[in-house]
Amino acid sequence: MTTIGNLFFHIPKKHRSFEMVFATHARDESHATNRQDQQRPSTYFLKIPRSTAILVLFSITFGFFAGGYSSIWGGFINELESEAARRNEAIEPGMVYDLLNGARGIGHLLKAGRLNSIGGHAYCMDRPVAPSSYSQGIRSFLEDGVYYGTLEGSPYAKTLRLNCSTIGHASDQIFTISSDLNCTLGDQPVYTVNATESGHVAKGIEFARKYNIRLVIRDTGHDLLRRSTGYGSLQIWIRYLRNGIDFQKAYTPSAQCSRSTWAGSAFRIGGGYTWSDVLAEAASRGVVVVGGGTPVSKSVGCLGGWMQGGGHGPAAHDFGLGADQVLEAEVVTTSGQVVTASPCQHPGLFFAIRGGGGGTYGVVLSTTVKAHPTTKVAAQQLSFAPLNSSYVPEFMKAVELLYNAYPDLSDNGFSGYGSWSIESPTPLVYNYNYTLGGPIEANFTIGFTHTVSLFGKTAEEARSLFAPIAAQLAPFNGKSLFINTTYSSFPTYAAFYSALSGIEPPIGTSAAIGSRLLDRKALTSRRLNESLYTIAGTPEQFTSVNIVFVGGGQVARDGDDKYSGVNPAWRTSYVHNIVARGWAPGADEATKGTVYRDITDVKVRAMKDLAPDTGAYMNEDFYGKHAKKLSSIKKKYDPMGVFYCPTCIGSEQWEEESTGRLCRSK
Repeated sequence: MTTIGNLFFHIPKKHRSFEMVFATHARDESHATNRQDQQRPSTYFLKIPRSTAILVLFSITFGFFAGGYSSIWGGFINELESEAARRNEAIEPGMVYDLLNGARGIGHLLKAGRLNSIGGHAYCMDRPVAPSSYSQGIRSFLEDGVYYGTLEGSPYAKTLRLNCSTIGHASDQIFTISSDLNCTLGDQPVYTVNATESGHVAKGIEFARKYNIRLVIRDTGHDLLRRSTGYGSLQIWIRYLRNGIDFQKAYTPSAQCSRSTWAGSAFRIGGGYTWSDVLAEAASRGVVVVGGGTPVSKSVGCLGGWMQGGGHGPAAHDFGLGADQVLEAEVVTTSGQVVTASPCQHPGLFFAIRGGGGGTYGVVLSTTVKAHPTTKVAAQQLSFAPLNSSYVPEFMKAVELLYNAYPDLSDNGFSGYGSWSIESPTPLVYNYNYTLGGPIEANFTIGFTHTVSLFGKTAEEARSLFAPIAAQLAPFNGKSLFINTTYSSFPTYAAFYSALSGIEPPIGTSAAIGSRLLDRKALTSRRLNESLYTIAGTPEQFTSVNIVFVGGGQVARDGDDKYSGVNPAWRTSYVHNIVARGWAPGADEATKGTVYRDITDVKVRAMKDLAPDTGAYMNEDFYGKHAKKLSSIKKKYDPMGVFYCPTCIGSEQWEEESTGRLCRSK
């Protein structure tokens, strides 16, 4: 167990702030020692304003040694808020929440106050709070991925181990357990560098390299592959590294790079902004940027895994994947040097971060991305469901019909997102007051729905282009299926995006997920029907299938970009097909294992057999024929393997032990 010794305070006259010095000595490697031959640092420095010193001491004392302190804690929070109001100071809500949620050593950072990391050093988070101390007022936050994006911990990873309930689950059970004191941090980082400038990033990397500590890079933590978490790790958090979003009416390359061919507008995104920030700027200037797929996109960062893994969104079909939008980037390498990656400077690194996977080549501080003129958008919303369960075969035939049609629809300009299931936990197709010889229940849990768009066209043009498919669906309507189709027009991309692009997904649910990119050959194969039935599973499995229909178009044309590290399978695929199954709260490991095996060995296997020559989208073969080139770039820029994340390039050089410690592969 790590001990804390030589804890003392003094008040510098100039700043009237406390300086805490922690001299730490590692006596047990099982908690925070995570890489072979790791040494522990001897000292950490924290600057703390006098107004919060008592609160910090309380956090340490009661966070480590007490379980029933919620009423006292509330008093301290109230006092802190009152003092801030009297002094006309702002307190970041995330800080107040973090202190409530866990007393995990020294809590969140006062962005608007004076609690700052010094020289890139970080804060210790030791033990989550007992669930009994959660108040009714914060329950809604636990299922909010946008809110979690403002905290050090990741919402998309299993944060707790042993018998501790997973934070964010919808069940009220987690708030009523009073004796659940055996929680651990699981794979959450033990220390965090809240990097607000490039120097913090460089010092964090240097620190991890010097002491052989597992390093994690995180922006918002919107990730499904545990790449923004790591047991016993040091985390570099760039969420609040923000140096502005700057619009360039005509892009000017750095260092007069002559290899850049982009002559349009651009945005320089200078830090850990989310797409909601950038899309608002784009809308105000009448341009389009390719961003994430939800209308607010507050949980999807611009610089991290979304962009570096490929990055799809509603505008991708017409303007290209997110990775292909990047014109240049600022990157901190393992040497601590800030370099510009572009076609002219560090072109290998430029290639790697544009689709070759995040978190493994360097830390991206900023990107300059393409901005496209806005356009009118037509949209179609199509839903259908069987009138009763005896019509599932007809339903599956209609699903097959849509899959068959997607390549030609894409070539005609359509793209979008959809989902379907033969038994969904929640309704997929909602009540449209449909009648057939009298009223029927039309909140269908068996159903198909998609929203597709057509850039530069009107609703009538969209209806005309879809007419051949509508004619094939018509014989089902009213006889075996309920079918509803609507068309709409929008004057700008921003108007369409805010109205129809999707919803911010909830967090806190657990599921096994698999995916496959499907090309024309797969989508029109005679084996498609059989494959779809295998993917659908049985009603008792509650399998969900999501359709990312954004391939073709500019995504395909950008295959000629020699600086793109995106999996080449994207260039020939039209659909990214995602299949998922969950389990009930409290399910045992055997149940979860059965679900994982079904997804991997049955459903994903069926998709691989259907599309053997493609691959999978990274953010859900990830690298295709680029793998060898990416590995050589990794060795050049990270020869010591400082950057690691599961499934990333270079991860094959490491093994994670059962204790969570990361060691070199033998």
